[in-house]
Amino acid sequence: MRDFAPLTAFKVRSYRFQWPADLCSTWSFEMENIILGWYILVETGSVLLLTLFAALQFMGTLVAPWLGVLGDRIGRKIVFCAMRAIFSLLAITIMTLAFLDLLTPYVVLVLALLSGLLRPSDMVMRQALIGDTVPPESLPNALGLNRTSMDASRVFGALAGAGIFAVLGIGYAYVLVAAIYLVSFSLTLGITNTHPADSAVEKQETSQWRDFKEGLAYIWNTPMVLAILWLAFLVNLTAFPIIRGLLPYVAKEVYLVDEIGLGHLVAGFGAGAMIGSLVVAAAGSRTHSTKFMLTNVFLWYAMLAVFAAMETKLSGFVSLFIMGIVHAMGMVSMSVILVSQLEPYIRGRVIGVRILAIYGVPLGLLGTGFLIDVIGFQATVNLYVSIGVALTALIWFKWRKVL
Repeated sequence: MRDFAPLTAFKVRSYRFQWPADLCSTWSFEMENIILGWYILVETGSVLLLTLFAALQFMGTLVAPWLGVLGDRIGRKIVFCAMRAIFSLLAITIMTLAFLDLLTPYVVLVLALLSGLLRPSDMVMRQALIGDTVPPESLPNALGLNRTSMDASRVFGALAGAGIFAVLGIGYAYVLVAAIYLVSFSLTLGITNTHPADSAVEKQETSQWRDFKEGLAYIWNTPMVLAILWLAFLVNLTAFPIIRGLLPYVAKEVYLVDEIGLGHLVAGFGAGAMIGSLVVAAAGSRTHSTKFMLTNVFLWYAMLAVFAAMETKLSGFVSLFIMGIVHAMGMVSMSVILVSQLEPYIRGRVIGVRILAIYGVPLGLLGTGFLIDVIGFQATVNLYVSIGVALTALIWFKWRKVL
């Protein structure tokens, strides 16, 4: 069947530009995460500052809904290009400061905050543009392939970032980061500019606040969307912080390896996630069910508990690889189910509100930074897993008629 074709989304011209643009953007994101996370941990020796650095990258969560509304009103491509131009400028700034020997951990935290004001919105525009430009029958394939590009970027970004940083230092590593950001910006210029506000539904002049409230009302009155958004917040609060912010700590303090070892761990998770994304992209509508989504979310929590018990780099790598597979299958199916439920005129608004769920990540990260100092790494992870499993089951029970 056509919707099972692994590359059917590439028939859309805009997607042929967006896919490599998103790949390059995520590649740079992952290189920055590895390079700057390790830099802060080594320079300060503080797990609290490490988790603060990771948390700052999600501070734009509160801005994301407004940028989603702005994309609905003036065109998503315009907002998308502006954000990626800013990412390029910030990377060039870090590169310049590093070569001038003016870079410090606190300067990095400030620049991480500036970048973090926009990073969550990058995902808003990616998903909304795919929903606008790709036919419904190809949507699962497009979202699966887009997730595959993100996961492939994590693999190559982790290995490249760690390798260049270890051999040449932060300045030369950022030459590559800035160059890849510029490539991403150039490719983004080729994406089709969609402007849903031109439709009859949106002809009247409305304020951004009214648009935002319409998005909230739509969510509140659509039980399946509401349930998925609660689940998205929960996994961001209790699962993502472990894999998005604490791997430098695990590599250095638990496995006693250097930045190269950290790169291997991140690449292991990314490789597993890439396989999971490819499964969803190839399987098409067979992965659209909420049962499939929930099963993989529960398996993700189980693998987090296994990972926390590992004491060597090899065993940690294997558990991260398996975790990546179930994580990707759960999150891609969640995205497909959500986007397929939304009308085009309100898609940007609702996905913008969905990005508010990412605010769980900085909250969860700050909690881990405190708890690790008090009860240790494994106990902290097990506590987060217990909360996540219990509340996921509660979400399923409350909305079981629509899930």
